[in-house]
Amino acid sequence: MAEVYMAGDFRNGTTFEMEGNVFKVVEFQHVKPGKGAAFVRTKLKNVISGAVLEKTFNPSEKYPSAEIEKMDMQYLYQDGDLYYFMDNQTYEQMPLNKEQIGDAFKYIKENMNVKMLSFKGKVFAVEPPMFVELEVTYTEPGFAGNTTTTSGKPATLENGTTITVPLFVNIGDIIKIDTRTGEYMERI
Repeated sequence: MAEVYMAGDFRNGTTFEMEGNVFKVVEFQHVKPGKGAAFVRTKLKNVISGAVLEKTFNPSEKYPSAEIEKMDMQYLYQDGDLYYFMDNQTYEQMPLNKEQIGDAFKYIKENMNVKMLSFKGKVFAVEPPMFVELEVTYTEPGFAGNTTTTSGKPATLENGTTITVPLFVNIGDIIKIDTRTGEYMERI
């Protein structure tokens, strides 16, 4: 039997089922007005579709917890519209389509380890490592003496993704990227 949450117990990161969907609490606030009943104001993210919504709850409302499974997988290769991943324990291969992978794929390259997120056996997302190192395959040359400005330039990475990098980054450089924000961190 799944654990049950009362809305008054919601915290950031809590995952629960509501109306056939799985939601994660992004923000919550307990409100006790001078008059009337207390309530919980939340910002929720639908973990499968990615949609964000704001909703208020009565603190005594109950919702079943949603057990999100995380499996360690390795990205192997792409074949047409399918992306193949391998379970690091069983060596079983699992093909996924682009919708199941989502935006995280911008930071994944072959042989990289990722976390596969599923709910009731249905994969809904692939989570890359928090930081990845990728090679710059194309960028305009930087200009000497122009390294102190705060503006950047576009750079194409080995997996085809384009991000903004500082002017001193060149083709062939390996750079570290924060996958949560998509921002350049440092040159390796």
